[in-house]
Amino acid sequence: MFQTAQSTRGMAVAPHSLASQSAISVLRDGGDAIEAMIAAAATIAVVYPHMNGIGGDGFWTISCPGRPVTAIEACGPAAAGISNDYYGVRGCATIPVRGPDSANTVAGTVGGWAEALAISRSWGGRLPLERLLEDAIFYAEDGTAVTASQRTSTVKKLNELAHLPGFASTFLVDGQAPETGSRFKQPQLAATLRLLGSEGLDGFYRGRLACRLAADLSALESPLTAEDLSSYRARERVPLRLEHSAGELYNMTPPTQGLVSLIILGILDRLNIGRYEPDSAEYIHLVVEATKQAFAVRDEFITDPDHMTIDPQSCLSGAFLDDLAAKVRHDVALPWGKGKGPGDTIWMGVIDSAGRAVSFIQSIYHEFGSGTVLPETGIVWQNRGCSFSLDPEHLNALRPGKRPFHTLNPALARLRDGRVMVYGTMGGDGQPQTQAAIFTRYAVFGRSIQQAITAPRWLLGRTWGQDSDTLKLENRFAPEAVEILRRLGHEIELLESFDEQVGHAGGLARHPSGVIEGGFDPRSDGGVAAF
Repeated sequence: MFQTAQSTRGMAVAPHSLASQSAISVLRDGGDAIEAMIAAAATIAVVYPHMNGIGGDGFWTISCPGRPVTAIEACGPAAAGISNDYYGVRGCATIPVRGPDSANTVAGTVGGWAEALAISRSWGGRLPLERLLEDAIFYAEDGTAVTASQRTSTVKKLNELAHLPGFASTFLVDGQAPETGSRFKQPQLAATLRLLGSEGLDGFYRGRLACRLAADLSALESPLTAEDLSSYRARERVPLRLEHSAGELYNMTPPTQGLVSLIILGILDRLNIGRYEPDSAEYIHLVVEATKQAFAVRDEFITDPDHMTIDPQSCLSGAFLDDLAAKVRHDVALPWGKGKGPGDTIWMGVIDSAGRAVSFIQSIYHEFGSGTVLPETGIVWQNRGCSFSLDPEHLNALRPGKRPFHTLNPALARLRDGRVMVYGTMGGDGQPQTQAAIFTRYAVFGRSIQQAITAPRWLLGRTWGQDSDTLKLENRFAPEAVEILRRLGHEIELLESFDEQVGHAGGLARHPSGVIEGGFDPRSDGGVAAF
């Protein structure tokens, strides 16, 4: 249906075509992959506001030829003054999902841009920050067309969000969701981005903008303070690494579920997944069963790494993965617990002509995050902290300064034949599953990267906009495969073709020859841009 894009000078993929074009315009101006990604990240924060924004968190996995793969953790902690008592006096048995009380963690994504820009400068990156934010400022000020995805999310969540501070004036027209294709402007956000461009990204936490943010948060009665903002900095991390028969696979450390994505692929490698037909019932069954084993590890161990009881890298050892693979049953679907719930997110990738590659993900958690728009700055603040538990014995119990669990995880691979691959998706529980589908279809079965993304997908558990924990299959799978899966004991729910519930995926790969290939997800508003 869609041809794999190819190029030699640079390529970008994003779930909104304007973001991938912003990245390519920076590459044309002599920028590197990180500078291009910052431009794309700023643009998509404007044009896909229901999925992400500068009031959220982000994660990076970065490859540069001749250097170790590195990662950036840009997720903010809970407010220093937060506690169970804070919610107890408000009569809350759980942390609210929406409103100022759910806006209880620092937004880390801009700090991640700053940390990434420092790495770019060490490579010789030279483009000014104002240039990187140029497109985003223009789109916020001049307006962009409302996507079908934004309208659908707004309609679905209208009753839940319309009464929240700033939401109606920012995202509604006469109290209703804007029509698809109508012009959507964000003047306050444009001014905020312009201030970041002139005063620097650090200003989000320790400058004039930080003062405005703190005042807005205080006026809305969020528990976050100026001190919470000023004490935050994103951190460069050594990513998790899996030795796979196809090469070295990398992903983000906790508090993300990057470990889950790598465990699934490690189990499938041991099950010799390549001997089965792609898209067959046997293939889907084994990926789903591997996912259940990985989710069990996630639910037992993954939290803020400062509070974990195991070294996550040890879960990628041969012995650990052998034990998990031995638990997979070929003849029956094993029971499992419940999913982690929704996650509105965007994933993007960039590879430049020098072979530098970036896998990046940015999120505000649920659709429109907390639903709370800061009045002076136009920023929608995330609600990531509603994933904390008020049970003090829970793995992800609320603590002051603790980082919440994230489903976000940007994947990257250095294959044995010299290819470098970046890939990922949005979608809560679906992220590691879609990563497994894309990687195995491309690197194990030898499909083109566009075929790997376009082919029908599945989802065990919940993603954004979903509450059930069934095994969901797009209806393009063969009926006999669906019936075999039912007989194996899977509770099946059929989705429409190209249903965005299974994620907005993308992928890029650079060959040793310098040729770059890329694929985008027809389930999104995205595209591949290249030159």
